[in-house]
Amino acid sequence: MKASYKKYTLDFKRPSGTSRGILTQKETWFLVIGDAGGYGIGECGLLKGLSIDDVGIYEEKLRWVCQHISLGRSVLVESCKHYPSIQFGIEQAFLSLAAKDPFLLFASPFTENESPIPINGLIWMGQEDFMLKQISEKIQQGFTCIKMKIGAMDFNKELSILQSIRKRYTKNQITLRVDANGAFSTAEALHKLQLLSEYDIHSIEQPIKPKNWSVMSGLCERSVIPIALDEELIGVFDVTQKEELLLTIKPQYIILKPSLIGGFKGAQEWIALAKKYDIGWWVTSALESNIGLNAIAQWTFTLGSQMYQGLGTGSLYENNFACPLEVENGNLFYRKDLSWQADLKQYLCM
Repeated sequence: MKASYKKYTLDFKRPSGTSRGILTQKETWFLVIGDAGGYGIGECGLLKGLSIDDVGIYEEKLRWVCQHISLGRSVLVESCKHYPSIQFGIEQAFLSLAAKDPFLLFASPFTENESPIPINGLIWMGQEDFMLKQISEKIQQGFTCIKMKIGAMDFNKELSILQSIRKRYTKNQITLRVDANGAFSTAEALHKLQLLSEYDIHSIEQPIKPKNWSVMSGLCERSVIPIALDEELIGVFDVTQKEELLLTIKPQYIILKPSLIGGFKGAQEWIALAKKYDIGWWVTSALESNIGLNAIAQWTFTLGSQMYQGLGTGSLYENNFACPLEVENGNLFYRKDLSWQADLKQYLCM
């Protein structure tokens, strides 16, 4: 068996704002493995400044994986415990190699019958008129769940935007999620959550920075708005520590991003614990290309969740790969009449 990797830079169609800054590009790596029977592709989706494996020896670790690919999936995944995005790429690549179609990793009604996955429409930070325009577009496109990034603008302006939505749409018409990406200070967080609660918010992701379990626990206990942990899960590798985190903080939801938490294996461990303690969850992409997004979407459907998922990010890039994934009326579909980009195999395997 042979293996190689290739770096690829994704270009955003327009700068996308979060509380951590403006995104214009995203680097990703593709792991390609092959034998006499075919090839397999996996995406190692690194997020600069967020991924725990955003370290200077990242490519060195990828090179090591390629040199030791004969060790097999299980050994390699365990050997990359501190490189969750590489773990995810390894899982994809071996699933891809074993499949008849390298892009059909999990056969299900999603891939076979075009059964949809309900998703939220993502609203990026920006000037008030820009955000209102995005919201209007998402609603016109048929989304009934909107996720709005908050935390970088003036908070009163963000409240004003939420108020404008609620003047037109009730919580039964539009589900509103907000994502603070850890932007609130511990001193102001509870007050801001109380102000946000006036607008029938479904949930808020990561109101304060991670690694402050005691404060987050207090917020989860006292907040009127359900709290979803996102960045809090990053870098928590051991199952015992995962259970300790959930028992200490007692969140209402957790957000699963396979590229950031150890791939499918890491995410399944979180899901098992969430079910054990009656904690809700949903899956979100970590801005992968359509290769990684395709794998996440197919896997997500097999979980049988009825929640809105965060899988509508494929259209963000100028230079993403053409694929069967399509968003329509607030749902993600795998269209059987659409094909993967014709030169993709040649590009990745060259």
